[in-house]
Amino acid sequence: MSHLISSFFSQYAHQPLLVYGAVCLFMVLSAFGLPLPEEIILVSSGLIAYMSRDPLHFPPPLPDSPQVDVSILATVAFFAVIGSDYLIFSIGQFLGPRLFRLGWFSRHVRPERFKSVQRWMWKYGYWAVFVFRFTPGVRFPGHLTCGAMKLSRWKFLLVDAIAAGISVPTQIFLVAYYGQPILHYFGRFRLICLGLAAAALLIVLLNKFSQAKRSVAQQSNNTPLNPTG
Repeated sequence: MSHLISSFFSQYAHQPLLVYGAVCLFMVLSAFGLPLPEEIILVSSGLIAYMSRDPLHFPPPLPDSPQVDVSILATVAFFAVIGSDYLIFSIGQFLGPRLFRLGWFSRHVRPERFKSVQRWMWKYGYWAVFVFRFTPGVRFPGHLTCGAMKLSRWKFLLVDAIAAGISVPTQIFLVAYYGQPILHYFGRFRLICLGLAAAALLIVLLNKFSQAKRSVAQQSNNTPLNPTG
């Protein structure tokens, strides 16, 4: 398993532009609710940077092949995170109170999660943005709510940048410079990783099936009966 993981990531170790672009794309998709945690994106890109720095074990296809630069990767990831968060914030700011009347919002944000966001907003003010950054599953509704509540965009960006500045480069640099233990544990706990991935996929599929079933039932209830005879 660890060999397969190494082979998969190592093929991108000398394609820096592709890696930087993929980080930006996946960060935006993750911000919109793609079931791919931001941490997985950061760790994966950090592993690619680690392999790029180790030509002895992960040789480049050509002697002069470019490599993923750790500093550039960390910078790209930082601005991709900030840009994605601000995009969600801007959507909430544009929609305003209408956001909370949209069926799409209620389908993607469970009531208990939204209530948690509201409590944090009232308790911590702008620093709730800091809490959202370190709380997976709350970032999307949290940033939407910040925008809908018309928080200052500059204060939002400042607090979000402080939080992202702590979490994003740290993860990438740690993995890029100490990637060998991570590859080792990937192999040791491969069954756990596969089990968690399968469970996450099953949860997503069941959630989609449940939403589709409720939608069909709602449409059926709203369909008027045709008179006969």
